[in-house]
Amino acid sequence: MKTPISVRGLDAGMIRGDRGVSSAVSTILLVAIVIVLASTVSVSALGVLEAIQEPAPNVAQSSGRFLPQDGYDGGIVRITHVSGDAVAVSEIEIVVRAECAAGRKEGRIVGLPAGSGNAIRETDGQIEGDNIFDERSLNAIDNAVEGIDDGGALLQGGRYTAGDHILFRIPSDKCSLDPGSSVSVRLVHVPSQAIIVDKDLRA
Repeated sequence: MKTPISVRGLDAGMIRGDRGVSSAVSTILLVAIVIVLASTVSVSALGVLEAIQEPAPNVAQSSGRFLPQDGYDGGIVRITHVSGDAVAVSEIEIVVRAECAAGRKEGRIVGLPAGSGNAIRETDGQIEGDNIFDERSLNAIDNAVEGIDDGGALLQGGRYTAGDHILFRIPSDKCSLDPGSSVSVRLVHVPSQAIIVDKDLRA
């Protein structure tokens, strides 16, 4: 005669089987979570390392001067690198916001150094936004600025380093500036998109 199987015994066996399955599932889930977290951390770490490899240069000190619009040679902006890191001119863009008599205008000088004719020209794709810039040779513009006889860093190219000048002109026929008008000049380091020089000049 066969011994009857107790219901209690069956229940216990089923519970033990369920526990085995639950344990396996939880282990798989735990491993999957660890893999996902490890992947996320490694990607973040790589991104941080890339950012560290290309930091923005530090132009510790600079000065700005605006020669008021007075006749043909007026409206000249000069930004002087006083101390800090050297910056490749080819990695610089210049953003200029001017409070013109006809309203605010904002232009951008790109694709440096100077192109054909030793000048910054819209036809060469070097001016974006409002064209408020003199497109003559920088050699001609520097004639009105004491101590500059080489067109400045925008013409010479190479590296913008301590003692160098960035020079450009805002002619009155493109942007007439009243006395006291604001001319904001920002030098942007293109690879890092950081502003390395920020000057607010007055006409």
